[in-house]
Amino acid sequence: MPTVLRQSGFSVMIYTKDHAPMHVHVKHQGNVAIIEFEDEVTLRNNYGFNRRQLQQALLIVTENRQMLIERWREIYG
Repeated sequence: MPTVLRQSGFSVMIYTKDHAPMHVHVKHQGNVAIIEFEDEVTLRNNYGFNRRQLQQALLIVTENRQMLIERWREIYG
């Protein structure tokens, strides 16, 4: 599972043996959120983030959405 971005203590990962739709696993301080970004940035699952951390994770994915789409396509074709 390559880490494709590190920002403000958050690690954004795309698992190499995963599935559509496009999504990332965002980790921070032992918490994880799964965020989809293919059509729009939406939260799929939250495992422990508080509201502020979740907003920051969603903002990171939103700001880097185009790069994440490109990385997803590099990994999955």
